[in-house]
Amino acid sequence: MNEQMFALDIGTRSVVGLLMEKKNEQYHLIDYHMVEHDERSMLDGQIHDIVSVARVIQQVKIHLEEKHNTILEKVCVAAAGRALKTKRIQTTKEIIKQPLMNEEDILFLELEAVQKAQYELATGDEDASHHYYCVGYSVIHYSLDGEEIGSLIDQQGETAEVEIIATFLPKVVVESLLSALNRAELQLEALTLEPIAAIHVLIPPSMRRLNVALVDIGAGTSDIALTSEGTVTAYGMVPRAGDEITEAISDHYLLDFNQAEDFKKEITLHKTATVADILGFEQEVNYEELIEHISPAVDKLASSISEEILALNGKAPKAVMLVGGGSQTPELAKRLAIKLKLPTNRVAIRGVDAIQLLAKDEGLPIGPEFITPIGIAIAAKQNPVHYISVTVNEQVIRLFEMKDLTIADCLLAAGINIKKLYGKPGMAAMVEYNGKSVTLPGEFGTSPKILLNDNESNIDDIVHNGDVLIIEKGQDGAAAEMGLGEFIGEPSAITVHYNQKSYQIEPRILVNDKEVKTSYLLKDGDKIKYSQKITLQDFLRDYQIAEHVNTPYTIWIDDNKKVLAAYSKTMLQNGKPAKLDNLLNNGDMLETYTAELPTLKELLENLEIHYQNEMTITYNKKRLTLSKELVKVYRRGEVLSLEDVIEDQDKLQIIEQKAEPFIFQDIFRFISLDLSQAKGKVELKRNGQSATFFEVLQPNDDIEINIERRHA
Repeated sequence: MNEQMFALDIGTRSVVGLLMEKKNEQYHLIDYHMVEHDERSMLDGQIHDIVSVARVIQQVKIHLEEKHNTILEKVCVAAAGRALKTKRIQTTKEIIKQPLMNEEDILFLELEAVQKAQYELATGDEDASHHYYCVGYSVIHYSLDGEEIGSLIDQQGETAEVEIIATFLPKVVVESLLSALNRAELQLEALTLEPIAAIHVLIPPSMRRLNVALVDIGAGTSDIALTSEGTVTAYGMVPRAGDEITEAISDHYLLDFNQAEDFKKEITLHKTATVADILGFEQEVNYEELIEHISPAVDKLASSISEEILALNGKAPKAVMLVGGGSQTPELAKRLAIKLKLPTNRVAIRGVDAIQLLAKDEGLPIGPEFITPIGIAIAAKQNPVHYISVTVNEQVIRLFEMKDLTIADCLLAAGINIKKLYGKPGMAAMVEYNGKSVTLPGEFGTSPKILLNDNESNIDDIVHNGDVLIIEKGQDGAAAEMGLGEFIGEPSAITVHYNQKSYQIEPRILVNDKEVKTSYLLKDGDKIKYSQKITLQDFLRDYQIAEHVNTPYTIWIDDNKKVLAAYSKTMLQNGKPAKLDNLLNNGDMLETYTAELPTLKELLENLEIHYQNEMTITYNKKRLTLSKELVKVYRRGEVLSLEDVIEDQDKLQIIEQKAEPFIFQDIFRFISLDLSQAKGKVELKRNGQSATFFEVLQPNDDIEINIERRHA
């Protein structure tokens, strides 16, 4: 059975209706009918007067019904491409301390970018952002910490970013189209977009990897679509088209607008035409004359189109296809090629004969103005766009099914702000670490929970007509909670050896000036003091070792303080004198070195105090040294001998003695005489001469003492 279809092209100047049928793999045009609008009820693809447009649609419908004895109830139509809005935008998300990003996290990020684009399209009115249908978006690139990256899955860093290009269609365009059809007693069978319709029949998918521009030049606007890398990459519109040329003809030849339009068609077709101006004068004009007179207007139109193509594409495309009634404007294709710096054979007008799927029957209109109407019928049938109804959080929404619809599309259509569905991050805490402020972040909130027909689902799951969606806000993150050990890392102990005993030293950690364990849970406002460096002072304090690193040996002589390093107590670190601020390393050897306390004699010698006189003589043929004190040293009132040990902190008094010469009797303090056997007198001799006890001696004197002894 052959499939018959009815399609409408609702344009700015007219409405074209077509009856077509599909036989095997080809489409046949049964009939077509065109009716022009009585007034300007259409403007830039938007229906401004629904009643007026519905009346023209009904005229087309009735004409075809009566001519072919049929009833037309369903119709395929297209939304104007010039109504499409393309937005390029980027969005970022802080992901520091977040677990590895998964596919759903990335989809939420992309969806956030789409919503951001919607919001900007709504000129800053967030509540109006869902008045746009997103008919598709593509990711341009992902970035991690400012560097472009192929995929964000399982990545970690500080900031994730996505840049997208999204295309939107205002809901009002579709809704007004539906209202006009309902008034004309027609049901929408399928919907497409005008540029998609033209591209569908002229540029098959296998050719869409090429960078090609399609320009549909109508009466009031020129619609532009660009293909590249297998898809439609951008849409644009120029508010100049065929009417600009008609107005130029009208001005030059003094014709009303409709006369000028008829004149333009006739001279384009026959290369010559006769025209009568408003004063009644007739003249015959040939094609070359017309081109000369309308050249500025053609140039202006070519400039506008080329500038928009370059703005959308960033460069000249490989080729340009022109369709629509205005594409036949004299010299337009040639001038467009010059402005885009393309060979003239790369800019071409395409007629109905270029549609491969269309049977070339007799009576087939061949002009480029029929490309879009025929494309609407074929594209709407092959790739129809339907409406579906879905309930989102008890709100019924209708979706424009340009593609497989997902949960993400439902959220966009319902105007649900994705960002607000995430759980809030937990409260952060501020601590001070060695004098510097540090923020402890709270936990991230969880992703929203999505239920599709009571089953937990992902944001990219496909939805169907009648589905019920429930979106639950994610849970808020917990407040910051971190153990001291996690914050600073587990401190490592060192071992030192002190006086042959081993000690293990843990680094000291203070929170709010109190020593704590690493298991301590940090609180907002805590002040942490910590260093891995351990000093000798830390060690002595931690093990309560009372010894000083360097205890000076101190005495007082006649109330004068004397410090003698030779007798001080010293601590050695690896054999060298230590200081309190010395850093300790694992395995260090510490020992206390104490010098022996000095005798009085050693002390006086150290202080270079001359404490006695000495003189050497010969006594009974042997050398004998005589000594006489020059000082007397007292400690706590007692006289000290030279052999007495002097303690640290002793207080000494030194009294100098009168220096007197050595006399003979001084010898008896240094010798021992046995007088028990003495019989008679004792003879004293000095240098062989008799001497007395009080005779002054001189160094090296030869002394003899002779004792007469009893005989047994």
